[in-house]
Amino acid sequence: MLESLIVVFVLTMVIHTAETLSYSARYAGVRLNKIAVALSLTGIIVLVSRTSNLVQAPLTAKFVDYAKVDPSFDVLSYFRAILLAASIGTIVAIAWFPTFVNLFSRVISKLEVAGSIPKLVSSVTIGQLKNTRHYIRKPNLKWSQFRYLGVPKRFIILNIVVTAFYTVGVLSSLYAAHLIPQYSTTASQASGLINGIATIILTIFIDPQLGLITDKATRNEEARDQLGKVYTMLMVSRFFGTMLAQLVIIPAAYVISEIVKWI
Repeated sequence: MLESLIVVFVLTMVIHTAETLSYSARYAGVRLNKIAVALSLTGIIVLVSRTSNLVQAPLTAKFVDYAKVDPSFDVLSYFRAILLAASIGTIVAIAWFPTFVNLFSRVISKLEVAGSIPKLVSSVTIGQLKNTRHYIRKPNLKWSQFRYLGVPKRFIILNIVVTAFYTVGVLSSLYAAHLIPQYSTTASQASGLINGIATIILTIFIDPQLGLITDKATRNEEARDQLGKVYTMLMVSRFFGTMLAQLVIIPAAYVISEIVKWI
């Protein structure tokens, strides 16, 4: 099982690193005033994370199946390790944020000339790949710079909560399947009960606010300069959300268990 855990750990890191780095593509698009192109790149990033998730999900479910054979197998410890991978992946994205803003700025400019992703990829040379080292930037996190950004505290708190629910959705349903083996199939398919709550909060409260912040940045130079700090704050809140998921997984699993029994 250790080999499977390593694979799931790495895939979870890739998923959360990719999803968090989508902020860098958006910010690069705002800086270049090419937000539509940036959003198309964001879609590609999300595709990478979802493709990784297709492999991750069945491998994670395998731990629950193994626990049925070996009652001494500690499923919860494995799931907590996977949640830790989500936190590490988010930290990696925060560290790479300035670098990927520069890289995505270059990609957006080249994409405008190439006209399509396949042409852009085929035009990349070894020399250009070597030159990517010139785009590397160190993150500069000073907490004082986040004080006066005008972002409501409730927006940050909601982002933490939504991230926690999304991070723990599949794992909590699988853990519920472990808790109630007689309803294991139903419970394993019930991640939508948790993710549904997060989707409602995201759609109603977070997405419109983030859209307003981004739109303001496209029309105001001062807001544009602050947008990078806002995105960094959101990425940090995502990290705290993945940490909160460690506390949420057990209560969420019991909630799913009770709902499944009631159904």
